Parts: sequence; C-alpha cells; structure tokens
Amino acid sequence: MMSLTRVRESFWFLPAVFALAALVLAEVLVTVDRSIPSSTTAGLPLLGALSASGGRSLLSGIGSSMLTVAGTSFSITISVLATTSSTYGPRLVRNFMADRSNQLVLAAFTSTFLYCIVVMRTVHTEVDDASAFVPVIAVHVAVLLGVVDVGVLVFFIHHIAASVQITSLQARVLSDLRAVAATVWPDEPGDDVRTESRGREAASASASASAAPPRPDDEGVGGAVVRASADGYVQELAWPQLCRVAAREDVVVEVVAMPGRYVIAGDALVVARASLGSGAVQELRRAITVGAARTPHQDVEFALQQLVEIAVRGLASGSNDPYTAVSALDMSAGVLVPLWRRSDAVVAHRDDQGRDRVLVRWPTVEELTLSVLDTVRTYADGQPAVQEAALRLIARLDEVAPPSRAGLLDEHASALRDSLIGR
Repeated sequence: MMSLTRVRESFWFLPAVFALAALVLAEVLVTVDRSIPSSTTAGLPLLGALSASGGRSLLSGIGSSMLTVAGTSFSITISVLATTSSTYGPRLVRNFMADRSNQLVLAAFTSTFLYCIVVMRTVHTEVDDASAFVPVIAVHVAVLLGVVDVGVLVFFIHHIAASVQITSLQARVLSDLRAVAATVWPDEPGDDVRTESRGREAASASASASAAPPRPDDEGVGGAVVRASADGYVQELAWPQLCRVAAREDVVVEVVAMPGRYVIAGDALVVARASLGSGAVQELRRAITVGAARTPHQDVEFALQQLVEIAVRGLASGSNDPYTAVSALDMSAGVLVPLWRRSDAVVAHRDDQGRDRVLVRWPTVEELTLSVLDTVRTYADGQPAVQEAALRLIARLDEVAPPSRAGLLDEHASALRDSLIGR
C-alpha cells in the first residue's frame, strides 16, 4: 500500500492538487462573469474592457508561455537529479524529488496553463455564438497568475542554484536524521511509548532474537505471523494502526522486520503472541509499507548512512574533496553527541490504557556510531584532515560518555592517531 508520505514526496501529487484547484477556480470565475453584467465589470477598478480576440490572445500567450517554462523547469530539475546522482550518490536523489519547492514550481506553471485553457474555451465572438462573451474577471486573474509565475520562476532559479550546493544537501540530510532520531530517542517520551536503556548487551540480545524469528506453521494456531506479500525494503510502519489492531485483539505484537530491512515474500514482518483472525492479520500487513528503496523517515541507519555517503563520495579519487567529508563528520556530531549521553530508546508502543502493544528493536547508538567510524577509517586513509575530524568527533563523544560507554571508542582513536603519526 502506498503511504501518504510516499504520495506527498512524488512529483505528481502537488501538481495534481493545483491542477484540480485551477479547474475549479476557472469554472467558478467564468460563472461569476456570466452572472455579472458587462457594464458592471467595466466599472470595477483594474478591470478594463476586453474584446474576444484580445482575451483569447492574452490567455493563449500566458498559457503557452507557462507550458514552455514548465518544460524548461522540468528539464533543469532532471539535469540536477542526474548531477546529484553521479556526484553525491543515487540515494540522495530522493531529497530533490521530495523538495516541496520544486513540486510547487512545477505545480504553479502547469496549473496556470490548465486555467488558461479552461477559460479560453468560454470566450465567444458574435460569429461563434449569438452573442459575444468575454470572462473579463477570469482573464484578468490569468494575467495576475502570469505575474505571480514570473516571481515563481525567479525563485526557482535561486532555489535550484542553492540546493545543489553541498552544504544545502547536507543540511537536508541532517534534518532527516534529526527527525528520525527524535522518533527513536525522544527527549520527552509520551504516554504512547515506553523507553528503556539500550546498551551493548541489549544490542547483542536484539540481534540474536531477530536472527531467527518464530515461524508458526499456521497463522491462526498458537500465535500469528504476518508475512510479507512482496519483496522489498520495509519503509514505514503505521504505529497507531498497529497499536489499534493489537489492542482490539488484546495481543502483544513484535516487529521483527524493522524499517530498512529487506524482506522477500513470505518473510516475517510482525509476530503476535497469540492467535489472530485473518482480518486482523491483513490489517497488520496493510500497516507496513514495503517498497523498492530505503527511506529515512523511520530508518535511522539509512538516514545516517546518507550523511556518511556524502563524506565517502568526497573522498573518492575523482572528487578529492576531503573538506566535504570533514563537514559531514562535524554535522553528524550534532546528532550523535546528544544521543551518546543517554541510551533510552523506544522499545514499545502503548495503547490508550498504557499497556505495551507493539514491541520494536531499534539499532543502538553504539551500532550507529561505530558504523560511522568504521567507514571513516576505511576510506579516510591518507586524508589527515578527515582523520582529525574523526578524532574530534571521538573526543566530543568521550566528553559526554556515560560509564557504560567508557573506552568504547579507544580502539578507533588509537588507530586514527597511529595513521596520522605514520604520515
């Protein structure tokens, strides 16, 4: 099932909404024009008299211009997507497609074109019909839309130039990372979730448990397993829907395929600790979105991986841009350091009565941090600026480390120092 998030991030959603609004606006204004005598509209401020040929020319010029500009804007966007894919990584293309400003620009131009087409079909001369009709108000609104679209074009040129800058791209990725981190490690947990300390021991236990999820032979006997109906990555879980179904059936369900995990048809997604009816199993399956690619909305590993990928791309021999990697490490500290102070992660979602209904297994802060440092040590050999940035990150983490994490990063720090001394 396509989630609302995936729909809102598509290139067609906002243009479709604007197109529908343009069609409705055109019909409403034409109806208003028909109901108001021409002598009345001629006396209104800023509304001059228009002939049928003049009205058609205005609408035709504005509509055709907007369609041309829309095509040019779309071509520029595709060019930027191609450049981003080859320079920063194909997984970062999603950031441009999900950019609401790019969607708004395309929507503005296409909806203006549709508005002009709908209004133009109502313009009649005495030759065309028994009486001439020119929707003066609707035509002048088209002129106003054309003026607004000029401003939209200027904004688009500025926005696309700013968005291809590496700092802007990193900021967008960091924003996604902060959002998903707040979901896993909330500052002020609400009544709908239960948090618990997650250390290295908890991570090992979680990994062992998830390696072999239970597989009852029958979904309705002695427990229920909700299995994937198609191959793909788990992208999103609708927690309220999962809790609602679990509360209604009075069961506890455990998510064994967390966001970011690749599943094939038949793999377990959710395991219930009691039997479920077929209807409840289908509802639970519909609450889980499986798609062809990973997304950062609930996948904290992927959100961090995007920031690390920018750093790795900067270290490639063709790019040779270590300062991009340095800024990526500095930005990651803004998320990792606050999380390193504590380890209370969401382990269960609760119903309205405060009972645990959905059990989850998020990755630990240790796993995320060590994955960043492992990647840096692999690709930053011979790049002292990046290695020094990694040492700064480790120093910041050590300053705020609780006793349970004392000395956890010593091996990485020693290896980085040895590499710097060896140069």
